[in-house]
Amino acid sequence: MKKESDYILGTNDAELERLGLQHRVWRSVVLNCWQNAGITVGSKVVDIGAGPGYATVDLAGIIGPQGRVTAVERSTRYVAALRARCDQHHLNNVDIHEVDLMTNDLPVTGCDFSWCRWVASFVSDRALLVRKIAAALRPGGRAIFHEYGHYRTWQLSPRLPVLEEFVGLIMESWR
Repeated sequence: MKKESDYILGTNDAELERLGLQHRVWRSVVLNCWQNAGITVGSKVVDIGAGPGYATVDLAGIIGPQGRVTAVERSTRYVAALRARCDQHHLNNVDIHEVDLMTNDLPVTGCDFSWCRWVASFVSDRALLVRKIAAALRPGGRAIFHEYGHYRTWQLSPRLPVLEEFVGLIMESWR
């Protein structure tokens, strides 16, 4: 497993809080996305890079006791937070695995859906990630990605220097 310190924003209490806020901000969009994709009672879902489990808990509620969520996360701290969150909500339909997506196989196959939020931007090999997700899905299963935009593609016509400066600052902050 990689060290907790290699998470760009860390895994400390402030980051757990920030991730919770971020989840709440995007929650209505995500719930609509899952509904449109067909996630429903009885679905089998793999939550890729589950973090502290905010989406995992929502997914477990949607699929009910007839379904199953397999949450995979490489951070020991986030796995502990995810377990605590599932215990707090008395969820028995979640399997949690501490897995490094780049070095370990996914511990599940035959899933109806995969959910991968803000992970592809941070892995060393996106093609490998996609292959592993594909292997976890049943034939006809659906992969759902929620990712950051590629900021270098942000452009306006006519050019707007303040936007270009903003994009430059964003790119520098990521470096």
